[in-house]
Amino acid sequence: MSASAPGSSRTEHDLLGDRDVPAAAYYGIHTLRAVENFPITGTPISAYPDLVTALASVKQAAALANRDLDLLDDRKVDAIVQACEEIRAGQWHDHFVVDVIQGGAGTSTNMNANEVIANRALELLGHDKGDYKHLHPLEDVNAGQSTNDVYPTAVKVALQLAAERLLQAMDVLREAFAGKAEEFADILKMGRTQLQDAVPMTLGQEFAAYAVMLEEDRARLAEACALIREINLGGTAIGTGLNAHPNYPGLACSHLSIITGIPLAVAGDLVEATQDMGAFVQLSGVLKRIAVKLSKTCNDLRLLSCGPRAGLAEINLPPVQAGSSIMPGKVNPVIPEVVNQIAFEVIGNDVTVTFAAEAGQLQLNAFEPVIAHSLLKSIGHLSAGCLTLAERCVTGITANREHLARLVGQSIGLATALNPYIGYEQATAVAQEALTTGASVHDLVLAKGLLTQERLREILHPDNLARPHTRTAATVEA
Repeated sequence: MSASAPGSSRTEHDLLGDRDVPAAAYYGIHTLRAVENFPITGTPISAYPDLVTALASVKQAAALANRDLDLLDDRKVDAIVQACEEIRAGQWHDHFVVDVIQGGAGTSTNMNANEVIANRALELLGHDKGDYKHLHPLEDVNAGQSTNDVYPTAVKVALQLAAERLLQAMDVLREAFAGKAEEFADILKMGRTQLQDAVPMTLGQEFAAYAVMLEEDRARLAEACALIREINLGGTAIGTGLNAHPNYPGLACSHLSIITGIPLAVAGDLVEATQDMGAFVQLSGVLKRIAVKLSKTCNDLRLLSCGPRAGLAEINLPPVQAGSSIMPGKVNPVIPEVVNQIAFEVIGNDVTVTFAAEAGQLQLNAFEPVIAHSLLKSIGHLSAGCLTLAERCVTGITANREHLARLVGQSIGLATALNPYIGYEQATAVAQEALTTGASVHDLVLAKGLLTQERLREILHPDNLARPHTRTAATVEA
């Protein structure tokens, strides 16, 4: 079956009959039918390189396990392994063409991988693509396997690979916020609750909180990743291990751990593991948590920087592009805005994962493709969002020091700090008069003789306003 002539084809056969497949294609008839059946998103599985790499890793591990068990001869295994290693190195990804969303619980994805690996292995053995009597996509590449253990295992490996990059991106953003926290450590400002003046804090404390939130979410993501490292490879169709050697699960898992560098483990009950989507739901929930908190942080950045003359204007976001086609000089907070939109998408993806996981029936969940698509998309976009926010926004933020100091001096929130020293009623009266007259709390307290200048200066020192501190037993001065 020559594949040399441009535009030529080869004939392949399946249970539905014969079809002509492009001679140059590494995929085969099963993939061809899937491409025709699922013109859904226009996004092929090759759009997720981690998934293609994971599929090749699983097939490589399976081949090595089958050789250990004397179920595949060395020549075939060597060719399959080399084909898989080439795919893992980035080759042949453009032949992974089935739509990421498909019916069949991922069968089309598994078939696509089997055919690409088989046809490349045939070339390595000196045969034409499609000459399956020498090495077969199902008899050899898929030996001891089912879509129902290959696909979820590959998805979990892909998610682990992608999550590692998200963890790194989150750490870059955390460091950016931590750097700003240190830079702004001495800048006093007013904290706010319900968008009303509350009590003083430092701008550094505000930014440090964002860094702490990211570190907490990194810990939760690492915990969720630990759950997806339990795989059902070797369970075949429904977890009973039909057509797989009893020693195959452990051997395949061991090889896969070595190939990927991920400490994988065989699930204790493969029947349960084949139908249970709990680890995906858990991971999706953590991604939603990250998205929600990132979005809240971006809301804060947009609010704190609003202005530049008619808003809070406490900080300045770095200008990255013109903000309007009609308003000259306008600059918008476009980086926080794009991260907000990523968050909205991730939250929606979590709903999709939830419904897909719930819709499973009996021994299999047929909706893993949309789960994989949703999770990989969420992780990828969150990773890009964290890096973009860090590099294009947070590292360039500056503070309006004089403006912040002026706001603190004018705020009636200072009355709260004076409450332990002049009493709640006196503090309330001062606050109300300050609000009515526009006079500062500081000046009113001095004018009424409630505190001395020296004592007031001590109480309102930034170190005392923004942090817990001890005070003398005499709380109220005459």
